[in-house]
Amino acid sequence: MTVADHLQSLQQSIRQACEKSGRAPSDITIIAVTKYVTIDRAKEALAAGVNHLGENRKEEFLEKYQAIEGEAFWHFIGSLQSRKVKDIISYVDMIHSLDRRSLAKEINKRADQHVACFVQVNVSGEASKHGVAPDEVVDFVHSLEDFPNIKVVGLMTMAPHIEDEDKLRGIFRNLKALQIEIQSMHLNHAPCDYLSMGMSNDFQIAIEEGATHIRIGSSLVGD
Repeated sequence: MTVADHLQSLQQSIRQACEKSGRAPSDITIIAVTKYVTIDRAKEALAAGVNHLGENRKEEFLEKYQAIEGEAFWHFIGSLQSRKVKDIISYVDMIHSLDRRSLAKEINKRADQHVACFVQVNVSGEASKHGVAPDEVVDFVHSLEDFPNIKVVGLMTMAPHIEDEDKLRGIFRNLKALQIEIQSMHLNHAPCDYLSMGMSNDFQIAIEEGATHIRIGSSLVGD
């Protein structure tokens, strides 16, 4: 199937999730996760109308960025090593994996303007996942005021790949609750308007629980 075919099906599922939760499909940003596919497949996503692309490895990101020449809005969605910040910071539009002060310090140092960042939260508590512990998120976000080039636009989490819908809902609801708490503080450096959560297997649940950005790989661009 073409990306356009997959997109049509995806948009229908998004509409259903939005109807169920009283939201508008226009509130949802689809990020095509192109990290495992070819440059041609990424271009196919753009041609189909998906202009938000997500990558998680520096080398592949820079290769696609150069080939696509600025037509896309680029999201860096993987764990980011501080030493690689200097290589991507001028090209990426949003970073979804801010999870430690050392990384914030490097982003702040290398950037020449505000960088839109999602704070990654390890809501599920899995040892294999990166992210700030939920009970440390508020203090962490407060501490980012020390870095004037950091703009905390939202929170991000990766849910476990499981069938248990109640557990998934609980994870997404916990992230939404943290977002509301941070928003209520009215911090200039952390408007925290967005939630990056939900992938191919669980995006409908994530939308129903408040996701604004969904990261879709296999069910949109393939493996």
